[in-house]
Amino acid sequence: MTDMQTHPDTDASLIAERNVESTYRTINGVQLHVVTAGKPDAPLVVLLHGHPDFWYGWRAQIIPLVEAGFRVVVPDQRGCNLSEAPDGIDSYRMSKLSADVCELVHSEGQESAHIVGHDFGAFVAWNVALRQPSIVDRLGILNVPHPTVYRDTLRSDLRQIVRSWYVWFYQVPKLPEWTLGRNDMENMVASLELTSNPETFDEETVNLYREAWRHTGISPRINWYRGFRRSDRPPHDIVTQPTIVCWGQDDVALVSSMAESSIDYCENGQLRMFPDASHWVHHDEREEVTEALLHHLS
Repeated sequence: MTDMQTHPDTDASLIAERNVESTYRTINGVQLHVVTAGKPDAPLVVLLHGHPDFWYGWRAQIIPLVEAGFRVVVPDQRGCNLSEAPDGIDSYRMSKLSADVCELVHSEGQESAHIVGHDFGAFVAWNVALRQPSIVDRLGILNVPHPTVYRDTLRSDLRQIVRSWYVWFYQVPKLPEWTLGRNDMENMVASLELTSNPETFDEETVNLYREAWRHTGISPRINWYRGFRRSDRPPHDIVTQPTIVCWGQDDVALVSSMAESSIDYCENGQLRMFPDASHWVHHDEREEVTEALLHHLS
């Protein structure tokens, strides 16, 4: 386990709103840093970040959701930023990550919540909806396909096989940690810049991300991908909850055809494509994506 320390520069103080707070909760045996905002008895929305992100990736959506009448809960997922990083690959299997979300909802005194995820956080969101459907009221997905679509596309589409090179690289022992950790994590910064539009991540923001990565180191984030490859399939394929998929078409890591195919696995799904947006669609088209989420969750 990593030692817990206080890093005020990557907690809720990054948002200058008095009702946005940092809390620490023991969830599923792991201490998670959780940013909260809004009235405790308001409808609950859980926002899940991906890789190499932390809770701060949702900064543009938190206040608009609160102003619309929601209670917003944004965890640093296990192994990230100010949350604890358990040892071993098995600690990062999809069953563990999705169980964290379920217990987090219950820690709010709620039986269910709206779940919204981006990148790897969207894989977790899909899995919560498929593994524990009673937990999810409405589902929001940003730039990640349905797990079955991703698996099938990896077997059949050469373009996606090539774009997913890093997933295979992360399975190699030790080398990914060395590669991403060297030179003050310059390759991690490069991954932000490669997958985003110009000026999405300015120098000040990049420095915050470096600080978030320093807290737990690189290994837990790599173990997300190793655990993902070792995870059992969800028991169902079809998502029954109302679902919106927002997709930036200029995604260098994921082919856009998977977005349309993902809707086929939703009983009640809608797709919003953003032609000029990157993988970081909620930054590139923050007003439009936030409005789409608000409309869907309301």
